[in-house]
Amino acid sequence: MSHQSPTGNDLASRGAETKRALYHEAVNATWLGFTVNVALGVAKLVGGLIAHSFALISDAVNSLGDVFTSLVVLLAFRVAQKPADAEHPYGHTRAEAIAGSNVAVLVLVSALLVGWEALTSEHDSPLPPLWTLFIAGTNVAVKELLYQYKIRVGRRTGSSAVIANAWDHRADALSALAVFLSLAAIRLGGAGFLIVDKLAALFVVFVIVNTAAKLLWSSAQELMDAQADPGFVEEIRDSAAEVDGVRRVDKLWVRKSGLEFLVDIHIQVDATRTVDDGHRISHVVKDRLLARFGNVRDVLVHLEPYPHAHEA
Repeated sequence: MSHQSPTGNDLASRGAETKRALYHEAVNATWLGFTVNVALGVAKLVGGLIAHSFALISDAVNSLGDVFTSLVVLLAFRVAQKPADAEHPYGHTRAEAIAGSNVAVLVLVSALLVGWEALTSEHDSPLPPLWTLFIAGTNVAVKELLYQYKIRVGRRTGSSAVIANAWDHRADALSALAVFLSLAAIRLGGAGFLIVDKLAALFVVFVIVNTAAKLLWSSAQELMDAQADPGFVEEIRDSAAEVDGVRRVDKLWVRKSGLEFLVDIHIQVDATRTVDDGHRISHVVKDRLLARFGNVRDVLVHLEPYPHAHEA
């Protein structure tokens, strides 16, 4: 019984199914982060207000900011999956980068406001209750677990948004650790160590600003069509070069767009081949890349004769 090779439609269907799976996993991870951040943000905000702890309040602002970030990312995922139309022939995947850049700016502003409040406030605060240590310690553990989960999901799906969100959780875990240590120092050292709480709040602000700046830069790079990771580009180049009839991959541009990538590739085929044969090879290249790389949205193949006139 002969075995039939999959057709271009079969390969396209497989690629579409892979993309749906990628988005599904990324969305589920974002919903988990949203739920956890709501619970942590409310707990830290209430605890910080009751205990008059700037460190807890600033960390609560960070978590509640992450709630808003998660909502924007979820909306961006929904928009990104809309099919291409006449006004957006390349699709809507850039919605993720646009959302990310705007959220990063909001997080920067909120962090700076918290830092200003910590610097300018002059009233003395009572010693934080012992239960504030439990809130801070729980926050450290939960945020680190979220980081471990999301970094794995981000690497599996190739989602820069999920990976960035994972590192945001790691930054939260580090800042929460600073909060925990400051509260412990205050409990052990008494009112004379209340300055430690403000210093911890400033450290949290620094961590938030640093993370937000990196997210903003990453989003800006995506909007400016920066070349994708060199390792990923080489994988695409090698895969295209393996197609029968491709003599050489001349140019290859890979730009990130949300969870997905757009590929522009120039391949060289023997100059003696017919136009129809060259067209068939280009479709094989496109189908192969779409099937092998589930996060590639579209491939534009340009044919060139091999060798070029200047190479003959």
